[in-house]
Amino acid sequence: MENSLMIEKFILVSIIFGVTLLIAMYSTYAERKVAAFLQDRLGPDRAGPFGIFQPLADGLKMFMKEEIVPTNSSRWLFMVGPGLSMLTACIGTAVIPWGSDITIGDRIIPLQVADINVGVLYIFGVVSLGVYGVMIGGWASNNKYSLLSAIRAASQNISYEIAMGLSIIALLLVTGTMSLREISDQQHGWHWNVLYQPLGFIIFLICAFAETNRAPFDLPECETELIGGYHTEYSSMKLGFYLFAEYINMFVSSAVIATLYFGGYNYPGMDWVLLNVGPIFGPIIGTLVLFIKIFAFIFFFMWVRWTIPRFRYDQLMHLGWKVLIPLAIANIIITGVVIALVEKF
Repeated sequence: MENSLMIEKFILVSIIFGVTLLIAMYSTYAERKVAAFLQDRLGPDRAGPFGIFQPLADGLKMFMKEEIVPTNSSRWLFMVGPGLSMLTACIGTAVIPWGSDITIGDRIIPLQVADINVGVLYIFGVVSLGVYGVMIGGWASNNKYSLLSAIRAASQNISYEIAMGLSIIALLLVTGTMSLREISDQQHGWHWNVLYQPLGFIIFLICAFAETNRAPFDLPECETELIGGYHTEYSSMKLGFYLFAEYINMFVSSAVIATLYFGGYNYPGMDWVLLNVGPIFGPIIGTLVLFIKIFAFIFFFMWVRWTIPRFRYDQLMHLGWKVLIPLAIANIIITGVVIALVEKF
């Protein structure tokens, strides 16, 4: 029994890891196509039909490039930085429920690697660790631009994690649980948390942009000021790991937003579909619905990048400390008052 459970988990982890890398790889292609569409260009169109093999060509180019380690860098930390960024980006998928349980005979297979009762805290722990890869890489490069980028990334991460955490507190007051599976199951049909926590969702979404270093909050890698930021000195697959980690973070952030606020794998008419389609294909449809929501948010991340100009650093800090944090605290107070009134009357 334990062996079969281990095999199931291993297969699930392998599938999630493979899908995560595939989505991150083709997010680079989608980003360039979205940018081309918004700027009235074609985008990649040489490698395969419509440029569909461009990510493979880019990956091969990364592997074939020369590995360069600066003479005065801290060699081992220089190599640890991108690996740590990649690791912390990937482990966030462990607590996300990708679908309802699949039933095969008398076996129930959950489409979630680990259903822990502190899943939200786990996500925040992983997010807070992600900045260490940037800090280590920036410091170990022995480059003043990389060091400034690492300091920016740390300051930005700390500032926006507070507002993000406060926005989640209001959501936890509504749901009463920190398990992502339970939060997802509570949003059956159209009972999505975004309808009960619209302000919390907006705050969380803005903070997600800052936490993933996406425009308009991509100050750590601001080309006009810091050349390339923390990955200025990196080449080959070390640079590839940093770039991949950003797209994986974007994918995981989209999955978390869809799970917390938009019902996860739930959709209207789900009970009827499960009853008529069966216990195997029904949950798979729910998984496809979740991925449609995730892709919608990934497109939104890209749309914002090519629409809104980059903030100045003082504007970034002002928004985080003087706007989002007070709004998040006000949202907690309003949510608490409303819940107390509902329970009383």
